[in-house]
Amino acid sequence: MANSWATFGRDLHLDLTGPGGLRAALIGALRDAVRTGRLTPGTRLPSSRSLAADLGIARNTVADAYAELIAEGWLSARQGSGTRVADRVEPLGAAPARARRPPGPATRPGRPRFDLTPGTPDVSAFPRTAWLAAARRALTAAPSEAFGYGDPAGRPELRTVLADYLARARGVRADPDRIVVCTGFMQGLALLARTLGTGRVAVESYGLDFHRDVITRAGLRTVPLVVDAHGARTADLAGLDDVRAALLTPAHQFPTGVPLHPDRRAAAVNWARATGGYVLEDDYDGEFRYDRQPVGALQGLDPDHVVYLGTASKSLAPALRLAWMVLPDRLVDPLLAVKSTGEWPSGQLEQLTLAEFLSSGAYDRHLRGMRLRYRRRRDQLVTALAERAPHVHASGIAAGLHAVLELPPGTEQSIVQAARWQGLALEGLTRFHAPTAPDAPRDALVVAYGTPPEHAFNGALEALIRALPPTPEA
Repeated sequence: MANSWATFGRDLHLDLTGPGGLRAALIGALRDAVRTGRLTPGTRLPSSRSLAADLGIARNTVADAYAELIAEGWLSARQGSGTRVADRVEPLGAAPARARRPPGPATRPGRPRFDLTPGTPDVSAFPRTAWLAAARRALTAAPSEAFGYGDPAGRPELRTVLADYLARARGVRADPDRIVVCTGFMQGLALLARTLGTGRVAVESYGLDFHRDVITRAGLRTVPLVVDAHGARTADLAGLDDVRAALLTPAHQFPTGVPLHPDRRAAAVNWARATGGYVLEDDYDGEFRYDRQPVGALQGLDPDHVVYLGTASKSLAPALRLAWMVLPDRLVDPLLAVKSTGEWPSGQLEQLTLAEFLSSGAYDRHLRGMRLRYRRRRDQLVTALAERAPHVHASGIAAGLHAVLELPPGTEQSIVQAARWQGLALEGLTRFHAPTAPDAPRDALVVAYGTPPEHAFNGALEALIRALPPTPEA
């Protein structure tokens, strides 16, 4: 059976022949149309009623086919927008023809179908309408000088609003003159490293390698602090020589997910006071808390020795390239001297838009919605593990956008590889362990449930469960 249907005035031929009945044939025909580029990303499909009428088949058959392709990530569906081809699917264009494989999960490594790697939020949920409205209001009210090169510290409108927001939401003690806006956390860390000069920076034994690389490229050396169930062992700072600063993630250690113990928070601040050093506080996902009260910023304990670093990359989107530092008074002028050299510009118009987005309450409304979304996904992950992989323990789940799944020793790499065979991009905990750290890395997975778009989360979760080791026999 072959038939055609029209979308936006264009006919599409669907071949509904083959084994497995009409439902399987329709799923295969639609999947093939997306794969080959005949249905391009964003194309709106007809309603199940309309397509069923065009093809002369039952409406339930079309609805079931749509549901299956949505679960696999080929299509997406949102209320008021209908069913569309998912944006993340890219056509293969004129690639050489290959032998057809039966429908199902990926059967060999390649470009992943699903993504649970940490680093980004669900960027498909970016509040485009609210952001556009804020941009229009900000541009309408912007003074002419806002279209020039601007103050290296950042737009005063944003710094003023940030000072109020950070005090209210994160317990940060700041005034606008101590805030410096930068294009992402990496730029802020690079500026701080160049301002510090020579010596060493203590880093957590689990963290991002490119953060350590930024520090070393500035001429500093790094020394790891062991991370355990209570966070970084900050008491070890007292026994280290020539350490100018300590880079920490106190509210939600990345990637293990534990908050820094109160005694260790105090030890870090006491070390900075005693030595004249600095704690560099990376508050990368401070707004996302679920099962406990928010952990206030470490900076509130001692604004003269703690540099607070925040970002819009997790709360909104990395593409905005907006982050901020709250500096001790004695660091403001030296850091601005580095930033004023012309190598470190920051976009002025995006800053004006964020200032309006914050002051209008749109930022708070967006965060409330995303907390609910991410908590629901976290709960789905926990439930799926309890029902289908009860031997796998999830930790670090009271906050943030990812969880850590503990694994039997020696199994991490094989499970990451198994996930690739399921079409799932996944990172093991070992990937984040500093090579020079004195502690041995443990086997675990870092599962970023906040990363996938909404339509792909169920498929990603299913692929994860399939990749996990089977339940040990009693």
